[in-house]
Amino acid sequence: MDAERLEELSRAAAGGDRGALEALLESHQTELHAFVRLRFGALVSGRESSHDLVQSVCREVLENADRFRHAEDNGFRRWLFTTALRKINDRRSYYLAGKRDVLREVPATAADDSAADLMQHYRTFSTPSRAASDREEVARIETAFDCLTDEQREILTLAHLAGLSRAEIAEQLGKSEGAVRVTLHRALAKLSSELTP
Repeated sequence: MDAERLEELSRAAAGGDRGALEALLESHQTELHAFVRLRFGALVSGRESSHDLVQSVCREVLENADRFRHAEDNGFRRWLFTTALRKINDRRSYYLAGKRDVLREVPATAADDSAADLMQHYRTFSTPSRAASDREEVARIETAFDCLTDEQREILTLAHLAGLSRAEIAEQLGKSEGAVRVTLHRALAKLSSELTP
């Protein structure tokens, strides 16, 4: 969907048009899915499917449609990804508070995840010329992503998947723009070294 159409939908959604909000959600599904898969980490991913978490985020956004006041697509994206991050953190806290036995639990599988759709967004930090299949490449990227610090993962996903500017990330995280740039650079360098055969 082109930027002009996304802006049009955002204005309509901010004005209370539920159909426009649903169209915005649909247009951001694959990048939201990629964001969730990269952000929810081993603790949550071993217990829940990314597909279920994405659906939960979408349901929450729709239930709180009256709170949406952002008349531009970037504002909607920020709201959507912030909602996803909060939900991921809530799930992580839930599992940590329960002190559940990690070794006894069966990891959740995501057979319905489309590797081709995920690769569309993961390619922003992976080269398209790799010979591995999409599914293998998704697994490689997600494994490499787990080697990053929480801060590096957060900044990288906000920049490359949520599409926030360095200034917006700095404001959201309470950091300087320079600190965000340095962390992003280090995250990309580490990810690159992890992905290099």
